[in-house]
Amino acid sequence: MPRFSANLSFLFTELPFRERFKAAADAGFKGVEFLFPYDEPAEQLDSLARDNRLEVALFNVWPGDWEAGERGLAGVPGREDEFARRLEQALGYAQVLGCSRLHVMAGLETQGANEATLIGNLQRACVVAAGYDVKLLCEPINRKDMPGYLVHRTAQARGIIEAVETGDVCLQFDCYHREVEEGDTVAAIAAFAGLTAHYQIASPVDRGEPDAGELDYRAVFSAIDATGYTGWVGCEYRPRAGTREGLKWRAALEVA
Repeated sequence: MPRFSANLSFLFTELPFRERFKAAADAGFKGVEFLFPYDEPAEQLDSLARDNRLEVALFNVWPGDWEAGERGLAGVPGREDEFARRLEQALGYAQVLGCSRLHVMAGLETQGANEATLIGNLQRACVVAAGYDVKLLCEPINRKDMPGYLVHRTAQARGIIEAVETGDVCLQFDCYHREVEEGDTVAAIAAFAGLTAHYQIASPVDRGEPDAGELDYRAVFSAIDATGYTGWVGCEYRPRAGTREGLKWRAALEVA
C-alpha cells in the first residue's frame, strides 16, 4: 500500500501553515510536503515536523515571482545565476529538514523557457545536489492548468532526464497532470517506473479528492504497488468540502 504525504499547501488550509503539521499528524499522515517553504525559517519547520513525527518528503525550488506569473527559472535563459542561488537556498532547507527530493520547475515557454537551458541548468545543479544526497525532480504539468509550461508530457520529461546523463534527476509523476494532459495513466505508471522518485494524486477534472472522476485510483495504487515503489505518494489535491471531511476517500479505497 502506498505511503501518503499530505501536501500542506493544498490540505488543511483552513488553518495557519504552522498548525497544519499537527493537523496532518492527527489525521494519520506520516509524511508532509509543500510548495515553497521560504517564508518560514527552516529550523522552525524542522521543529514542527519533528514534534509531530513527520517526514518532509518534498518541496520546490523557488520558482521566481509567482504572483507575477513566473513558474520556474530552470529553463529560462539569462537567469542561470539566479537559479543557482535559489538551488543553494533549497538545498540548505533540504539539509535542515532531512528532505531528499526537490522539484525543479522549468518555467514557461511564453517567458523564454527552453529544453537546452533546462538541461544545462540541471547538469550543473546535479553536481551541487550530489553533495547533499538530494534527488532533483522534473515534473510534467498539464497545460490546461498551467498554459505554456515547458515540460508537459511524460516522454518529454524522460528525454530531458536522459539528456542530463546522471542518476540524480528523476521523474515526479503527478497522476492528475498525466491524466489531464495525456490520459492512459495506469499504463504509464509501469512504463515510467524506473525513472519515478515521487508520485502525486488528485482527481480529474476538478483536482479534488482521488475518489471520483475518470481516473480509477484503486487501479492507480495497484499499479504503483506493482512497480515495487516504496516512497511517498503526495496528496496534492484541493478538498471539495474541507480537508477532514474529504479524507474519507482513504477508507473508501481501503488505503487508510
